[in-house]
Order: sequence, then C-alpha cells, then structure tokens
Amino acid sequence: MTSLALVVYAVALACTAVVVWRRPVVALYLFVVGLALHNAVADALYGAGIRGHTLTAIQAWKDVLLLVAFATVGFAALRDRRLPFRPLVVDGLALAFAAIVVVYALIPQDVLGGHATHKATAYALRHDLAGVGAYFLGRAVAPRLGNVRWLVLGLAAAVAAWGLVDAYAIHLDWWRHNGTADYFTKQLGYPYGPGLSHLPENFVYNNGNEQELTRRLVSTFLSPLGAAYLCVVGLLLAPRRRAALVLVVPAAAGLFWTHTRAAVLALAVGLIVLAAVCRCVWPLAAAAATLVVGLAVVSAYPHIGPRAHFTPRELAYQRANARRIGHTSLEPSEESHLSALRDGIRTVFHHPQGYGLGNAGEVAFREHVPLEAGESNYTELGVETGLVGAFLFVAWNVALLAALISRREGALAAMFAAVLFVAIQTDAYGIPWLAYCAWWLAASGLRE
Repeated sequence: MTSLALVVYAVALACTAVVVWRRPVVALYLFVVGLALHNAVADALYGAGIRGHTLTAIQAWKDVLLLVAFATVGFAALRDRRLPFRPLVVDGLALAFAAIVVVYALIPQDVLGGHATHKATAYALRHDLAGVGAYFLGRAVAPRLGNVRWLVLGLAAAVAAWGLVDAYAIHLDWWRHNGTADYFTKQLGYPYGPGLSHLPENFVYNNGNEQELTRRLVSTFLSPLGAAYLCVVGLLLAPRRRAALVLVVPAAAGLFWTHTRAAVLALAVGLIVLAAVCRCVWPLAAAAATLVVGLAVVSAYPHIGPRAHFTPRELAYQRANARRIGHTSLEPSEESHLSALRDGIRTVFHHPQGYGLGNAGEVAFREHVPLEAGESNYTELGVETGLVGAFLFVAWNVALLAALISRREGALAAMFAAVLFVAIQTDAYGIPWLAYCAWWLAASGLRE
C-alpha cells in the first residue's frame, strides 16, 4: 500500500511538474486549492496507513512545485540574459532578508546560544525562505487577478461551508478517535497533551466551566487560524459584483465561526486600507459592520456555537493542570497573547544577535527545541536571525505594502495589510497557504 502510494504520487507529481515547468503560473492555482486541502488529505492518508517518511515525501509536493516554478523562471532569465521584471528597492530588501536567513542557517548553534537540531534548522530554513520564493515568483509571473479573486473567494466559501457542516454535524468524539490526534502527535511531532485527547487545543473554545466546550470551525485546514485567514483573504479579494454576495455570506460566517478575534480585526484593518487606497466610503462602513457583528458573535458564541464536552479523562487532566498553573490549558486569554508578544520582544532586545534558525515558533515546538519566542512572526524572526533579520523582514514587507498602495492596488494592499496585521500575534508567514499564496499575489501587484 505504501509503495504503491509513493509510486502513484511520484508519477502524478512528475506530470504536474512538467505542466508547471511549461506554465509556472499554474503553480499558484495549485497552491491556492491544494494548500487549503493539504492537512485534510494528509490526515486521511495517515488514517489509510500511509505514514512516516512516505507521507512526509507526499507532503513536500508544495516545495517541489515551488522549486520547479522558480527554476523555470531562473532558466528563462539566464537564457534571455535579463530579469523578467524591473528591479525595485523592495526586491533588494527581500534578497537581503533571504541572505541573512541563509547565513544564520550556516552559523553553528552553539556560537549563538541556540539549541536547534539540524532537522529543526532545515525546517526553519524552509519556513523562512518559502515566502521569499513565492514573492519572486509573483514578481516574475503575474496571474489574471480577476480569475484568482473569484477562485479564492469561492474556495473560502467552500471551506467555510464544509467547516460549518463539520462543526455541527460531526461529533467531537469522531475527531478524538479517528486517528487525527496521532497524525498531529506522531506524524507532525506536535506534543499536544491529553487535555483534549491529544488533539490541537484550539479545536474548541473553553466556556470557562467544566460542563461545556464550544467547537471552533477548523474545516479542511484542521485549524481555526488557517481557515480564518483564508476567509479574510477571500473577503478582501472578493470581486465587486453582486453575484459575489452568494459567496461572501458563507465566507463571512466561516470567519466568525472560527472564533478568531485577530482575524476579525485583520478584516477590519484590511477594509480601512481599502477605503484609503480606493478613496471610497463603503469599506469603512463594512469595517464598522465587521467589528460590530464580529464582537457580537464572539460574545454570543458560547450560546450559538456547536457544543461539546470534556471526557472524564480530559476533565481530570484539566483539573490537575488548573491546580498546577492556576487555569485550564484551554482557557482563552488575550493576556496570554500579549504576554507572549512582550516576552518575545524582550528576548530579541536582550539577545540582539539571535539564537539561530529553529529556536522559535512552530518549528521549535514540533522539534522539542527550547522555545525562545512564539506567537508573533516578528519576534520569532528576531529570535532566529537577530535584530538585523527582523528589521529586514519588516522593511521588506512594509516596502511591499507601500508599493501596492502607491500603485493603487486596493484589493491586494488590503489583503496584504491584513496578513501583516495578524502576523503581530501569530505565525502567519509560517501558514503555508499564506506564505505561498499571499506573498505571490502581493508581489504580482508590482508588475508593470
């Protein structure tokens, strides 16, 4: 079964790579759809017995296609002896950030005081450079933005619709026992505890008592954050057509049912940027409505969201954990996000040279490396590549946003501003759908 799956995958990937080699823009459409389904498909394959290195190889499809598309553009540039775009300052900043990431990957960990393994360093290198690669592909290969906007909005609506069906129709016990917990803990290496039967704790919202939990929409991403950010991007890129309302409504519902406050705020920020760029009023009204409806849904969510309960074993663990640290591990707290952000900033300024790649964020968490910073992209990159690396990352992305605004690319500027906003408190750059798609699309707005 495993060998057959690997052969089928290799043939399919080879055929797809040939198509991407001939038309690199195809990779973007594959990323838009494929990365939204990536976790759900990988979880299903794990449940079917395809595991370990075989599944890891299958999950690398996105990296293979990114490299093929990048190689295609690079060979074309060498053949024609010219770049496919006119170099800008923002391109230099992206290259400078990529260069410092590579330098820090080569510096021995003990020199910087880090503890990352070679595997963690490799994962962090991929994490930090994927968005840069997608950016340069966007500079070289611009898609038909109208088609992409409809595709992303339609995908967001579909992901949201399935997520709502899952949240209300599929019991949490099914997720507890279908092998998803093993996929996260044994295949991906996340050390999730027994507080929710080794499932990711953000699958649910804890209402603050021992009686009830409220499911959060996770959909095909198996994550409320990934689903929420896709919905935000889809709504901000939505075509200004009446027909789009049919897709906007489920996408907006999906966003609110992820119970992700940062995503709701990001949508409002994006709409404000859209109003400023397009010099129109309706996005301001939409931003106000987003905040009002979003806060109302967040407040009412324990009463209107899909219900679930702790198992006796989970409840015993939660009680023991509460006695140890003063609250349950699932207790929602904006203070915890702010505390993590403050701690990360303090670490960056106290250790400005950085600890090296693999010492922060999801990579460190998965690889059981002492976590020097988490939550925020900016502090994570500061911990890995020092103040200089963090500065270059911020400068690159602020310059990209400014360039989109100056070119009056309203939808793309709004989308990218929202992504940069959520990166303040989460690893947005490390979510593959955003890294591969959002940075490609944002860069495509600089094409002349």
